[in-house]
Amino acid sequence: MRALAPDPAKDPTLVFEHEQLERYPDYLGVIGLDEAGRGAIAGPVSVGAHVVQRGTTSFPEGLRDSKLLSEARREWIFPTVLEWGIGAVGYGQPGDIDEHGITAMLGRAGRDALLSVHEQGIDVRKCLIVVDGSHDWLSEALLQPLHVVTRVGADRQHASVAAASLRAKVERDRLMLAAHESLPHYAWNKNKGYGAAAHYDGIRQHGLTSQHRASWINPATIERAVH
Repeated sequence: MRALAPDPAKDPTLVFEHEQLERYPDYLGVIGLDEAGRGAIAGPVSVGAHVVQRGTTSFPEGLRDSKLLSEARREWIFPTVLEWGIGAVGYGQPGDIDEHGITAMLGRAGRDALLSVHEQGIDVRKCLIVVDGSHDWLSEALLQPLHVVTRVGADRQHASVAAASLRAKVERDRLMLAAHESLPHYAWNKNKGYGAAAHYDGIRQHGLTSQHRASWINPATIERAVH
């Protein structure tokens, strides 16, 4: 697969990470956080975390926010992202989303991802954590305060968050592809749990599964989607 042509409007940089590490000399690194599957009606929500440690000067060629890459290109670049740095993915399961709400489960998934990063040898207490977006859904779920900031557009601008975005998206998509093998009626291999017409048609014909966020699915929406 050919490398992507450079595009300043889409390519992230390490400028923010370097600025923060220069400003805060005690930080070990910057950890980007981003989610995938927030708006799906089936499957988990996932939160990816990726660490840019002090001294990092480059990142994988072609790295971008996962939403700007095709599925084939995400899979192509994913191994190089795994090699580039330490990271993890946490999940909020459908039943828990129904019971506790999406915001709470984003927080728990982010906390689980950070715990995994910590267990891999990165002291998250000595890192700056960057959450994509304007809402800090992480801090309320933490067992102790961490250094958390929010940044709108961070998934496009900052390499740490772009890598987290890619981790969250690829890992979640793989789970939905595996779920499709045993439950093919919902076309999860194509829609990855989002509310596409084929997905709603599957619900109408075969009902809901444990993978569905039942509280998110309005019967009237199903009927409108298939007529």
